[in-house]
Amino acid sequence: MNFTVLESIRERWTLTGKKALITGATKGIGLAIAQEFLALGAEVMIVARHAEAVQQQLEAWQQSSLPVHGIAADVVEVAGRQDILDQVVQKMGGLDLLINNVGTNIRKPTLDYTPAEYESIFQTNLTSVFELCRLTYPLLKTSDNSSIVNIGSVAGLVAIRTGAPYGMTKAALVQLTRNLAVEWAGDRIRVNTIAPWFIRTPLTEPLLENSETLAAIIAQTPIKRVGEPQEIAGLAAFLCTPAASYITGQCIAVDGGFSAFGF
Repeated sequence: MNFTVLESIRERWTLTGKKALITGATKGIGLAIAQEFLALGAEVMIVARHAEAVQQQLEAWQQSSLPVHGIAADVVEVAGRQDILDQVVQKMGGLDLLINNVGTNIRKPTLDYTPAEYESIFQTNLTSVFELCRLTYPLLKTSDNSSIVNIGSVAGLVAIRTGAPYGMTKAALVQLTRNLAVEWAGDRIRVNTIAPWFIRTPLTEPLLENSETLAAIIAQTPIKRVGEPQEIAGLAAFLCTPAASYITGQCIAVDGGFSAFGF
């Protein structure tokens, strides 16, 4: 293998020069994705609701002179989304990669949801993604290899104990991914969804601390463990590299074999 071929391969497995916006990026999966992107050479804008968490994370990274920016904003609010866009333009001057990671859940039986709870789940998990995609579209279409990665869930593929509204939003996210992938292909914008099973994050930790719940989860997982945030981050990074340039409109489960497991 000659030097030219080696260099061509290396260029396919890098995010150097790419500008990325990652929501919910101060903990769990979002934090792992931000770390992965920075390690692969991307310039990153992180978003979270709490200013203190954003500032703490920025200080930790900026001590290493990493190209990272941040904003405290609520993606559910119109003003919050506009603030995010303004900061992206001001601090990075463009955008190549959008990672829609923000999500929430309220676990309860279907008949017990209030209208406000239902609306909150949909606004956070689905409407915010729809609107951020539309808002950042003018920036993404100017890039020669843009990628949107939505963080969904296996709850959008099969019924699990998360509550109906959560599963509904994650299923809708898969369909949004398909529609945008087709509609925006001509603008060189690829769109994919990652569907995790149980990943060890601050959001799932209370459930995983219950020994019976953990045993039930592992019993349905062929790999016999829960996942780690970096195992989602690795796929998110791949989907944004030139190596994945022919992949769009897909929902990829990262679930230790859960969704393939039968009797």
